[in-house]
Amino acid sequence: MKQIVAIVKPFLAERVVASIADNQVEEISIREVKGYGRQKNYLDQYGENEYSLAFVPKVEISIWVQDEQVDSIIEQIVSVSRTGRLGDGKIIVIPVVEPISL
Repeated sequence: MKQIVAIVKPFLAERVVASIADNQVEEISIREVKGYGRQKNYLDQYGENEYSLAFVPKVEISIWVQDEQVDSIIEQIVSVSRTGRLGDGKIIVIPVVEPISL
């Protein structure tokens, strides 16, 4: 079993979840996060003052799947969430040693 962690732009999160909903996934967990990466920070105008927002809002989607599903799930996430611009996000695959159901 593997855990796939996809960190994507907030407006793409629902599309990602919808694209993998038809697959037999064990579990999906979603949370709002803030990140700081290659896009660094960006400046915004508020009235006459300029201010820096160091952390960019993102959504983290954790998906637990069987090993044989990893490649197809990743392909679906990439096809839905890649815009080609800086800051699209990351996908991380983590081996799950021993899942314990409660």
